[in-house]
Amino acid sequence: MRMSEGVEWALHSCLNLSWLPPGQAIPTAKLAAFYSLPAAYLNKQLQALGRAGIVSSISGPRGGFQLARNPEHITLLDVVVAIEGPDEAFRCDQLLKQGPGADPDVDYRQACLISQAMRRADLAWRRTLAEQTLADLKTDVERQYPASESNTLNRFAALRA
Repeated sequence: MRMSEGVEWALHSCLNLSWLPPGQAIPTAKLAAFYSLPAAYLNKQLQALGRAGIVSSISGPRGGFQLARNPEHITLLDVVVAIEGPDEAFRCDQLLKQGPGADPDVDYRQACLISQAMRRADLAWRRTLAEQTLADLKTDVERQYPASESNTLNRFAALRA
């Protein structure tokens, strides 16, 4: 399975937003310029995060995006689902219904051992992402890269909107 680059952009944007002082927002243009991303495409990701209640937008001259919830209440799975959607990674098309000895009355999505194995793997992946919050990630980044918060805020201050 391969996730879109929008997931990476959304996760980095959320992490960067987590360092903002309460009540401060950053325009899409600054968030995009931070990593030299196309602002229009990043804005699509931010809008998806907004629909999921992860970020909120503030209009006006000091407007932009900010986190809508505390980082402790945003999981990595929340961000992935906001960008990629809630569907499972594996879709069983019930190929066994076309095979020898197939029973047309059986739901092979439930009976197929391959489908079951893939569903367990998807559940394990989702469980792992659901167990890690943005706050956990922020703590790990700050521990490994102590200057990240100040570097991010300084870079935002230096960027033109």
